[in-house]
This record gives sequence, structure tokens and C-alpha cells, in this order.
Amino acid sequence: MSKEQKVEQAFAAAAERYAELGVDVNKALEQLQNLPISIHCWQGDDVSGFENPDGPLTGGIQTTGNYPGKARTPKELYADLEEALSLIPGVHRVNVHAIYGDFSDGRADRNQIEPKHFQGWIDWAKKVGVKLDFNSTCFSHPLADDGFTLSNRKKEIRDFWIEHVKRCRIISAEIGKQLGSPCIHNIWIPDGSKDMTVDKLLYRQNLKNALDEIFSLKLDPQYMRDCIESKLFGIGSESYVVGSHEFYMGYGVANQVMITLDAGHFHPTEVISDKISSLLLFAPEIMLHVSRGVRWDSDHVVTLTDELLALAQEIVRADALDRVHVGLDYFDASINRIGAYVTGTRATQKAFLQALLEPTAKLREFEDKGQYFERLAFLEEMKSLPWNAVYDYFCLKNGTAVGTEYVGKIQQYEKDVTSKR
Repeated sequence: MSKEQKVEQAFAAAAERYAELGVDVNKALEQLQNLPISIHCWQGDDVSGFENPDGPLTGGIQTTGNYPGKARTPKELYADLEEALSLIPGVHRVNVHAIYGDFSDGRADRNQIEPKHFQGWIDWAKKVGVKLDFNSTCFSHPLADDGFTLSNRKKEIRDFWIEHVKRCRIISAEIGKQLGSPCIHNIWIPDGSKDMTVDKLLYRQNLKNALDEIFSLKLDPQYMRDCIESKLFGIGSESYVVGSHEFYMGYGVANQVMITLDAGHFHPTEVISDKISSLLLFAPEIMLHVSRGVRWDSDHVVTLTDELLALAQEIVRADALDRVHVGLDYFDASINRIGAYVTGTRATQKAFLQALLEPTAKLREFEDKGQYFERLAFLEEMKSLPWNAVYDYFCLKNGTAVGTEYVGKIQQYEKDVTSKR
């Protein structure tokens, strides 16, 4: 029996098991097929970018490790992303930061970037059949060295960053227009202080005013959508972060702007899965940055953890797949970077597949009737059902690596390509 036949046989048996619980496996696979994950370009080169690739990282961002073979040019990063995408089933998106433009004709400062600097990304996306998302880059720049950008005390510095973000929104709209899919533009700033801050209200008022001015530029939502991202603390902002969760939640709800929840931007024992159902009542949409926090570091490669599964379950149980956008945000320079892409994205898919294979209607019925033992028993049994056989079949039908096959393919790519850089 061939491996393909074994996968199909295991899938058929798994489908029968799930059918006994009232779960339509094929419907779940169709939903997973239509769930794009926005894969972050900055894992491919340790957040160096192409504006000033040898410059220091600032803004509380740090990568550790010096694994060889990172991408050094747009062409190399395109190739690495193509290799990763070939090993991930489904059709996905790629998330680009503003420092990843093509500046081969001369560097443009952040307040001077234009759509032309990202036409290469648009052309590449058309070629490989993916859509793009975008981020303004408010770190690793001399005008961010004092720790404040949009909230800076100096008006000329605030104006510089306001112009940068406005231009990034215009670039996003052009991306969305050319690719025929709304480009989600994310705003995250590193603003904050290492030690005690007295004028907390002043900085937050500055940030509010800056955002008001940024969003006064109206752009067509069929081409681009905005989201705003909070953080608890960072390196150099341990005591105070201007753009806290409370600030952005208030601003997002008041102005109906999409809120970004990053899994690593909260207290170590705080989870974002429990925030989904609350925010959905007040915010139009939610953007996720799926990451894995380990102690103080929020950006480890995503693995199939209990919290990742809980996050996927909450979204599925809330029937919110059309209102929650899933993206990744981590960077690890200590391992093969393409391996990090593939492992993290597939782990995220596996979590959503398990959530989609849940007999949600039956569980709701138990809950409605107060049958809490039955609810608990079913939830426990779901943990050991053969969802992995369904995922293997999903990979097979998408013509990509099944099981650990991707490991050997990445090793071969490293031997042929990245090891020679």
C-alpha cells in the first residue's frame, strides 16, 4: 500500500469517527482551506529589512541566534517564502513591514516611501498567487531612539511619524487595489519608558491626536483596512507603554478601528483567547498576531499549545472566522528560518482544524441543558480523536508534504540554497 493510500485510509476511518459525533469532516476541511494565515516576512531575515540591513534593531525588538543563510535581498526573501509556502497546505497571505521595500534606486526615508518601493512585492504576490498585508515601521530609526514616535513630546518628530504612517496606509491601499483583496495595515509603536513616567496622560493624548490625524485620511475599505496593536512592555519600556491594551481597546471601540491582539503582548499568565468574545461585541473585526511567549520573550516559534487551541476554539465557537484575521508574529534566528515558518504555520492550522472538528452544536446543547458532565466528557474525548489523520489528508489534497516530509525538503533547500549565502 502506498503512503497516499495509507493517508486516505486513515482519513476515511477518522471521518467515520467524527461523523458519529455529528461532525462533517469535509465541511471542516473546506473551512480550513478558506482560512488564510498572514505569514510575516520578518522571520526570514531577523527583522533586518532592506532599508538599512546592517543597522541596529531598536524599539524593544531583539533577535537571538546567528543561524546561517538568512535572506539578504528581496529576491532571496521571495525565494525563501516560496519554499515555505510550498510546504504549507492552503492559500495564504504574506505580511510585509515598511523596511522591506526595494530601495535599490536609492534609500527613501520613512516619511518619503511610496507604492513604487513595494511594487516588487505586489508583482511577486501576483506571480505566486498570494495576497499581502502591511505594517508601518516605527522602530530602528534615529527618530525613534528616545523611545517615543507618535507620542513624542516634539511636534516635528510626531509629524515625521504621522507622515510615515499615512504613507504606509496609502501603500496598503495600492497593494489591495492591485491584488484585489483588502490589505490590512497594522500600527504598532514602541513608545514607552524604562523607568517611572510622570506625564503618562500627556503621551497618550499625543498618541490619540496623532491617530486622529492619521485616520483623517480616508481610504477605501475595499482596498485597505486599519488595525492598532498594543503591548504590555518591551525592552526599554519595562515601566510604561503608551499604547497599552486599554488605550487601543478604547480607541478602537470609540472609532470602530480593528484591534490587533498579539499572543505575546500581555502578562505571562494572561491569554487572548478569553478576550475574543468580548471584543467581538464592540469592535468590527479583530486581527491576531499568533506568537508564543516564553517568560518575558513574546516571539518564539508557534507550536500547538493549549492556548493556541483555545484561541482557535473560541473563534470557531463564536462563528467569527469571517471577523477575525489570523496572522503570525515571531522571529527566531537560532534555527532554520524556513523551518520556523513551516512549523509555526502548520501548528496554527492544526489548532484551527481541531476547533473545526469539534461537535459545537452538541456541546452547546449540553450547556443549554446544564449537562456539564456530558460537556466535559465530550471535550476530553475530542483531545484523542484522530484529527491528525484529517490534517495529513488536507496536506495530501493540497499537494504538499505530509507529516514530517517537509523536514527533509527544508534540509535539501538549505543544502542547495541558503547554505551558499
